[in-house]
Amino acid sequence: MENSVPVSGDWVNGVISDFIAASPENTMRNKTEDPAWEDALVGFASGADQIWQQYKEYVGPFHWTPWEVFNQHCPAEPAGAEELTVISWVLPQRAAVRKANRRTKNYPSEEWARIRVYGEEFNVALRRHLVDRLKQVGHAAIAPMLASNWTIVKSERFSYASSWSERHAAHAAGLGTFGLCDGLITAKGKAMRVGSVVAKISIKPTPRPYSNHRAYCLFFADGTCGKCIDRCPVRAITEAGHDKEKCRQHLARAREYVKKTYKFDGYGCGLCQVGVPCEAGIPVKAAREALERGELPPPTPPLA
Repeated sequence: MENSVPVSGDWVNGVISDFIAASPENTMRNKTEDPAWEDALVGFASGADQIWQQYKEYVGPFHWTPWEVFNQHCPAEPAGAEELTVISWVLPQRAAVRKANRRTKNYPSEEWARIRVYGEEFNVALRRHLVDRLKQVGHAAIAPMLASNWTIVKSERFSYASSWSERHAAHAAGLGTFGLCDGLITAKGKAMRVGSVVAKISIKPTPRPYSNHRAYCLFFADGTCGKCIDRCPVRAITEAGHDKEKCRQHLARAREYVKKTYKFDGYGCGLCQVGVPCEAGIPVKAAREALERGELPPPTPPLA
């Protein structure tokens, strides 16, 4: 776009934090109109990072690279992969929401179910808002999750996968690594939601402060923990990993429970995200301390 205004990481952080603070859509829609979210972690990844090709090889050829999704949906502003930046953010669950869900044994608390519906509605609004603000200052952008052809794919390796994974985008942007239950463990823990936008801007990538894609999970780091196994009410998590089909079936029952018990159309579970060491931080001491010191490991290896 002509007459574009330079955009920095601080500018992006400001747009996101201002929207969280001021948007009327940031609400749980409960009686006290509590906010869904309080803050965000933001990271950046280059559209030319080799990790996107690794995802095509590891997740599946259906998983978009930033170049693919951007040029599909912004044909008037074609861009090379090196001209693109992926902006990713993490919205950590508030302490009160985590506490409420920590007490549950089979189905989500009302607070958690509200966040799953209304908190994600805000996340959708945030994606659109950031795209609009970028366009206002002269930079084409697309939120892959809101693309008309985004879809869930039946995957031979992963049962269910999608054409763009917000968790994988966050991992690429240095925001976290995967746990035994497939959740993304971040500096603010695993209880969170994520979003992303691909834009034709140049922002320095956030270094990935981990040496592999499971570095923050105690089970993979030293063979301990596995607390998420016990938290799952349907045993969809075992030492072998996460059974997505069992999880999906439980979510269908949870939808009925939420409607009957809390009197609104909602769903969710999230029991494996709370009451565990990675609920609100990185439990692997060495990894947490390295991040706090700002130390960087060698480049992240392939995900095979």
